[in-house]
Amino acid sequence: MKDAAQPLDLFADTLSHLPLDEGAVLLGGFAQPFERPLLDILGQILESAPLRSMTTPGGRPMSVATTSCGSVGWVSDQQGYRYTLVDPDSGHPWPGMPPLFQELATQAAQRAGFPDFQPDACLINHYAPSARMSLHQDRDEHNLSHPIVSVSLGLPGVFLWGGQRRCDRVRRVPLVHGDVVVWGGPARLTFHGVLPVVEDIHPLTGRARYNLTFRRAR
Repeated sequence: MKDAAQPLDLFADTLSHLPLDEGAVLLGGFAQPFERPLLDILGQILESAPLRSMTTPGGRPMSVATTSCGSVGWVSDQQGYRYTLVDPDSGHPWPGMPPLFQELATQAAQRAGFPDFQPDACLINHYAPSARMSLHQDRDEHNLSHPIVSVSLGLPGVFLWGGQRRCDRVRRVPLVHGDVVVWGGPARLTFHGVLPVVEDIHPLTGRARYNLTFRRAR
């Protein structure tokens, strides 16, 4: 297990750096050196705030199971998409942001050109085989000047990267365990999504893909 306090920049020479657009970059393998402590911490969070199936404001069930950690958490129901101070399922505050999560998100944002990012929320998505995420924009945050940092763990996925309009051309970007995508600035409201996850087994997560999405919500 790597030392959680070890600067992530020490591993920069082993990373790939793929620009997607102005303000958006794929950092290949950025999280992989810390895979085991990240997954251990993730397991602890899921014990405190279990994954749950949510619905869209229109009442459609989401195929992705979701929970959160941080000072606020993201929820969706007939009242709309929003951040809350407490987990509506338990009535308790969301689990706090673990230091390693905070460090990973901050360092990834810095590597992508966003030096001042300090996330206060991490949306955790669990993709079982066939689960998907339709094209959408992340626009529920109070200040859209902060980037999004998205970490992939477990099964591979295909990230859909579009444009500023839903009808814009969409590119398919393969993501594997440990990849991190960061987008902000002119790319902050880019439409994005995930194709259905293909049935497989990952040695660390089994039949699952996890996505940790760090935001500055307030």
